[in-house]
Amino acid sequence: MAENENSSQKEKTQSFTFKAETRQLLNILIHSLYKDRDVFLRELISNASDALNRIRFEMLTNREVLDLDAELSIHLTADKEKGMIIVEDSGIGMTRDEIITNLGTIAQSGAREFVKIAGETTAKDEKNLLQVIGQFGVGFYSVFMVAEWVRVISRSYQSDSEATSWYAIGENDFQVAFAEKKERGTRIEIKLKEDALEFAEEFRLREVIRKHSDYVGFPIYLGDDKKQVNKQTSIWRTPKQDVTDEAYKDFYRQLTLDFEDPLMHIQMATDAPVQVYALLYIPSKTERGFLSIRKEDGIKLYSKNILIDEYSKDLLPEFLRFVQGIVDSEDLPLNVSRETIQATGMMARLKKILTGQVLKDLEELARKEKGKYEHFWQEFGVFIKQGIASNQPETEQLQGLLRFKTTSHPNEWSSMEDVIQRFQVDQKVIYYLVGDDERSILRSPHLELYSSRNIEVLLLTEPMDSFLLMSFRKYKEFELKNVAAAIIDLPESDHAKLSETPPLSQMEMDNLIQLFKTVLGDKISDVRSTSKLTQSVARLIDPEGSMEPEMQRVYKFLEKEYSVPKKILELNPDHPILKDLLHLEDGSELQRNVIEQIFESALLLEGLHPDPASMVSRLEQIISAAINRSPTGQVNRE
Repeated sequence: MAENENSSQKEKTQSFTFKAETRQLLNILIHSLYKDRDVFLRELISNASDALNRIRFEMLTNREVLDLDAELSIHLTADKEKGMIIVEDSGIGMTRDEIITNLGTIAQSGAREFVKIAGETTAKDEKNLLQVIGQFGVGFYSVFMVAEWVRVISRSYQSDSEATSWYAIGENDFQVAFAEKKERGTRIEIKLKEDALEFAEEFRLREVIRKHSDYVGFPIYLGDDKKQVNKQTSIWRTPKQDVTDEAYKDFYRQLTLDFEDPLMHIQMATDAPVQVYALLYIPSKTERGFLSIRKEDGIKLYSKNILIDEYSKDLLPEFLRFVQGIVDSEDLPLNVSRETIQATGMMARLKKILTGQVLKDLEELARKEKGKYEHFWQEFGVFIKQGIASNQPETEQLQGLLRFKTTSHPNEWSSMEDVIQRFQVDQKVIYYLVGDDERSILRSPHLELYSSRNIEVLLLTEPMDSFLLMSFRKYKEFELKNVAAAIIDLPESDHAKLSETPPLSQMEMDNLIQLFKTVLGDKISDVRSTSKLTQSVARLIDPEGSMEPEMQRVYKFLEKEYSVPKKILELNPDHPILKDLLHLEDGSELQRNVIEQIFESALLLEGLHPDPASMVSRLEQIISAAINRSPTGQVNRE
């Protein structure tokens, strides 16, 4: 009788040969990939969770299932002496045919794609390849990174089904045979390699579970402990009203090891157009702490509480790369490649939803908590400017988040709406000036006429501002114009004179302009009179048709070859220095020194002087001449 039974069982044992792609895959996993091998457990738990989800769904309409009252759970056992671990679930289980299909010939296209990408992967990118292994439908095979052999014993939920075993050592073939198993579900027995015996330690398994599978929606038990290892209920799936501020902060610290409180958190849950849960954080600082465990940009991406990508860069645009957090979607399949997900538009829809929510919450922060938003702006404002500079679809929304210092409010941040509300009567243009730093820009002669008329000017002093202006040419119906431009339509108006004497006559001004041209020669493209100055003796502007000042700065920052165009020197005919200059002896050294100093002082204010220290000798000569010329400091006019 026993012989007949054994013979019957033996007849049911079959050997199958893995297809070529699967053999290549196994070869890569066994011989090439060694870093972060703990992902194999993540994949097995992910598969178990999927099986439990499937049986739970089945039981909604079918009560004729094997072990109807069995707890839906995952159980891990470690045997240090035998060097083995067992992963067991009470999920939907598999029939003999399903085992052959699912573990022998599954996802050949995924295996082929994984093999192709693995062949192009450098050692530096090996970690990233392992992180996304589950997306290729080959996650189960990752067990061979740590296993000498693997036996899978499974029994289907169908009450009349028999248990089946699957056995492989990761080479060319696998065996399928009859097995003894009374309970529904799947049991995976793993004989560990010598260099993987760390996984036979319970503390190591506990560590991996908490890292990768802490929020799986079913209890995970380890050994004889009746207390589940995983938290199961994820904070991002918990209703907002049930989570305290301290709980949000604790989770952020756990996620990042950043012990400074986040600036803000954003929690959202939506069912349409994509089912998604998200908990995002904006850190308090741009720089990550040296203890931070988040070494790269990117969001942790979960599918059904299973971590599938540690650093997903597809969920938010690059200009929001400082955002940390977790996104979990029921609609994301675990067993397709990243490219396939993108082809369906899934990631694009997620990205649009998440980006919109982050920007909406930032707008609300700016509206309700000005001080907190200004802290955000000082840390992350450059990223918002980058978003506008790169012509993102959200550009209009990003413009509302911009903040600038201005001539009328140099010590505080103003929004574009703030500036518009302070417009002068009939003002139709937003004016700006680009400079090197907040102190020197306020001394620019380009601002004088606008300050005298109480016209507010934006002060742009950050390197990113020049890139911003390449795309930011208009806000709503208002154009942006540079006050340093050669021609700006600004109505004439009276302004306070610098001296009580009348301005230079046209003939005197023409003589003076010719004198400047003679002394400066080809250092300038032209010299002319201007009514745009109220305090300064001169200013430099670009000739019409030359590269805009902000574009010149872009070329400078990018270290691209370009030549600074020769400037036009504009003179203030009402300035006392120019009036006194006419009374100096024509062609004298002092006259020449003063003209050159006027020009180089203008260069200095523009941030264009190549060697400011070279002016010292000339300034000393001018001072000496002034002292020797008149003890009272007055110019003697005859």
